[in-house]
Amino acid sequence: MKARPTLDLLRTYESRNVTFLEADGSWPIVWERAKGVHVWDENGKRYLDLTAAFGVAAAGHANPRVVAAARKQMGRLLHAMGDVHPHRLKAELARRLSEITFERWTRGVGKASASRSKAKTIFCSSGFEAVEAAMKTAMLATGKPGVIAFEHAYHGLGYGALNVTHRSHFRSPFRNQLREFGKFVPFPPNVPAGAGGIHRAQGGRVSPTLDMTEAQIRRHLRSQTIGAILVEPIQTRGGINIPPPDFLPLLRKLCTEHNVFLILDEIYTGFGRTGKWFACEHTGVRPDIVCLGKALTGGFPLSACVGRADLMDAAWPRSGGEAIHTSTFLGHPVGCAMALANIQEIHSRRLVSRCAELGTRLLRALSGLAEAHTNRSGVKFSSRGLGLLVGLELLLSDGTPATNLTVAAIKTLLHRGFILLPEGEHTNVLSFTPPLTIGRSQLQAAVDALEQALPNLLAR
Repeated sequence: MKARPTLDLLRTYESRNVTFLEADGSWPIVWERAKGVHVWDENGKRYLDLTAAFGVAAAGHANPRVVAAARKQMGRLLHAMGDVHPHRLKAELARRLSEITFERWTRGVGKASASRSKAKTIFCSSGFEAVEAAMKTAMLATGKPGVIAFEHAYHGLGYGALNVTHRSHFRSPFRNQLREFGKFVPFPPNVPAGAGGIHRAQGGRVSPTLDMTEAQIRRHLRSQTIGAILVEPIQTRGGINIPPPDFLPLLRKLCTEHNVFLILDEIYTGFGRTGKWFACEHTGVRPDIVCLGKALTGGFPLSACVGRADLMDAAWPRSGGEAIHTSTFLGHPVGCAMALANIQEIHSRRLVSRCAELGTRLLRALSGLAEAHTNRSGVKFSSRGLGLLVGLELLLSDGTPATNLTVAAIKTLLHRGFILLPEGEHTNVLSFTPPLTIGRSQLQAAVDALEQALPNLLAR
């Protein structure tokens, strides 16, 4: 097997807790190249990528305009000096992020001053760093260290972010080194497909359990130690969990009442993934800070903490020559060039509205599959999603997670040429997060492949 030397090298030289290697060689494949919606392994086999590489390749793998921007920038300026001597593209990207977030959200709203409609940005490298920069901002502005986060939340694995990432698998080994300033409350249960989730805010309390969530939040807020509420509009790593439509408006109301920051982690949901530029737009909720990453550049490690300009100015002192939050690669010129090109690609190709239409089709197809196989097999299948952020949950007849079946389905589909990932604490949600450039027939081919594989999988 041609890929084995690569896997052998990883087995020998990479920390063994990073890449999962099946003893029989069935997992993983070794990526050789990627283009559009396809990936080729070292053996030359082509795969349809239903993951967009963790949602990064929104405008397609190796998008020609994004690649051209990167090449041009690499030949001109490969590295700059972070917080010391800036480069032009960092300033241009900060302005562009302001335009597509807070300036767009507040356009025509009341008589807000120009400064209140704008945003200011702290550039970072990975998603968890953007989250940590947001939490630092809230701490500086309020003087309160506490952050309310949610069960099943995933905000990254840096030491600051671990305080608000819920799953014990990630937190427990390092608990003795954590400050544990995060206070976890229940994330409202999933809204089934077609039942009016986050994308259909029509007033009225949809989920009775939201009352319990609100009560717990208010109890923590009364402690006077909370500076922010941090939430993913849709929990992706947690299992494609979609809250009821009144959830984000409730959080906005509570943050305004208690003068704490509402921080939205849109690292996965941003840049069109849910059929809107940002998931918060489905309910018209404006955060104080939004964390961005993944699809920002289409493939370069760059993220951003973007906050209302007046709040950012109130929190962070003017630099006196030594920034209190910075890094060597802050606002990397190649990443900025790629981000500007990538945002333009998403806009000019109308990928956001395309994503909404394709997501509706995909959800309809998966709902049909779920209904058919739930009736036949005794395994319960349920689908949910928004845009091209869709999950198919598998439960056994007694309600326990069908983890083994889900993993088997993913491995079977991989060897049939389809790349998918599982999500959820129990690894029992098949997730579909393909490039937004994927075609209707390609999505249907993936659903058909899953449907064809299920009889044999269910018979095991």
